[in-house]
Amino acid sequence: MKYKIAEIETKIKNSLISLGFEIDSVTINPSNRPDLGDYQFNGIMPLAKKNNQNPIEIATKLVELIKEYPEIKDASVAGPGFINLRFNDSFLIDFLNDSLEDITINYNLGINKTIFLDYGGPNVAKILHVGHLRSANIGEALKRLCNSVGCKTISDVHLGDWGRPMGMVILEIKNRYPDLAYFKEDYNGEPVDFNITNADLLELYPIATTKAKEDENIMEMARKINLDLQNKHPGYYALWKHIVEVSSTEVKSIYKDLNTSFDLWEGESDNCEYMDDTLKFLKDKNIIIESEGAQVINVSEPTDTLEIPPLILVKKNGAVSYEATDIAAIWERTNKYDIDEMWYMTDKRQELHFKQVFRAATKSELVKPELKFVFNGFGTMNGPDGKPFKTRDGGVMPLKDLLDMVTEECEKRLMDSISENRQEIAKTVAVAAIKYADLLPFRTTDYNFDIDKFTDLNGKTGTYLLYSTIRMRSLLKKAQENNLLFNKMEVLKQESIRKIIIAMLDLKRIIKRSFENCSLNEICEYLYKITNLYNNFYAEHRVLTEENKEIQASWLALTKAIYDNNSYLLNILGINIPEKM
Repeated sequence: MKYKIAEIETKIKNSLISLGFEIDSVTINPSNRPDLGDYQFNGIMPLAKKNNQNPIEIATKLVELIKEYPEIKDASVAGPGFINLRFNDSFLIDFLNDSLEDITINYNLGINKTIFLDYGGPNVAKILHVGHLRSANIGEALKRLCNSVGCKTISDVHLGDWGRPMGMVILEIKNRYPDLAYFKEDYNGEPVDFNITNADLLELYPIATTKAKEDENIMEMARKINLDLQNKHPGYYALWKHIVEVSSTEVKSIYKDLNTSFDLWEGESDNCEYMDDTLKFLKDKNIIIESEGAQVINVSEPTDTLEIPPLILVKKNGAVSYEATDIAAIWERTNKYDIDEMWYMTDKRQELHFKQVFRAATKSELVKPELKFVFNGFGTMNGPDGKPFKTRDGGVMPLKDLLDMVTEECEKRLMDSISENRQEIAKTVAVAAIKYADLLPFRTTDYNFDIDKFTDLNGKTGTYLLYSTIRMRSLLKKAQENNLLFNKMEVLKQESIRKIIIAMLDLKRIIKRSFENCSLNEICEYLYKITNLYNNFYAEHRVLTEENKEIQASWLALTKAIYDNNSYLLNILGINIPEKM
């Protein structure tokens, strides 16, 4: 099924060609002057300049042809050559009915790519805190957006399960439990009765890192253990696997609550399996140089306006770097999968790190030249005061505590009329409040998390969207119970409905821009706009008691179209719709 705006754009293009102009494509957009038209075409001025002709004369000729299109009620010229278009009601009715027949008409852009998405990035044995929220939310929503426009995706959580912090943790365990079989020279891989919990790890991790930072001798021992771990020391490696399993179980549980999932649960350790092959490849390319005992790659370029330091592959103590594991990850992924693009979602402060990694991979020809790297950096979530989000005692807030806090607030404020499954529904609403607030600002923007504001039932919030969408579903259910038919729209008599359908026409452009910008803010804004427009209509009309059955069926068809679109868009954002609220 063809998208109707694209059909009009093709007609305008053909009309311009018939007037003697060469033009590759035409784009029409929603009018910024709704009093003059529904959509507008702003391509006449550059066309006139290119052909050294009067733009008003070209626009006037084109308008005469456009007026003959069956989709157009009226066309006019404004200003120096802008063309305003007013659609026929039949065109809007046909579009809405097409949407009811095939909801993907607004979503699938036919983009045939395989995109590998790296997001999440939790550290093993360390608490999953609010700083991990945006990576999970943005990454998951972008993955779903990619799928909706036609892309195939592969997602990886990329656990931080390797490196010096693990050496610190293992050292602390060794100091506390020196008699564990893991630390015996004759350890042979047999299971060890060591019941460490995630709570134990969360208590142990900060103590271990503080000790190492305050005592260079302890830090050196941790480095030595880390190097032994990388060389798969039997005891250290077995203990490390146990730590990863315990920590990952808790992390998976929290991600599940946030509707976040991954195709792969790999970590830096998995990538290190390919380290030898990666380093050999890079050495064979003769781009590795020695610098103060370390092995580095120069990734600076003559056009750089800021200094880009060399990428360190192997540290002077022989341990591989964080950058090296990221390059090994690229090696592994591009050898396992046929990938067109690789997207990374992390704090924007890591931009330099990924610039170094991407340049090293490209410069060494480790990846095919056409592979596109995309760094999707994001801003931070702060507390209501604009400062880093903290607990009452000043610590970093665990992500689970944030979810529990918002769930409690939603249950207190919004669940008065609900007796069954209160906690489950409250958590679903809380996730919607958190995700919508997190995705509403443009990706790189910092924002302040205000629990009162973001759980407000009347504001630009996830709770408002859920409540409105559930009300649409309830209306449709009551219509079915009363045997009311609403297979399609037949008449369009209200200006409020025209505004809704015109807004629906714009969704495909918004989906495309969101994909190109790797950000969800425009989808969030659109959801609020279309829901608000529908609620304005709903407040003015009593749908279920309307006596004119043709009008009633059209109103219900509109409701179904908006409900379907809201459901689809909320799903892209990773937001579930509860049964009631």
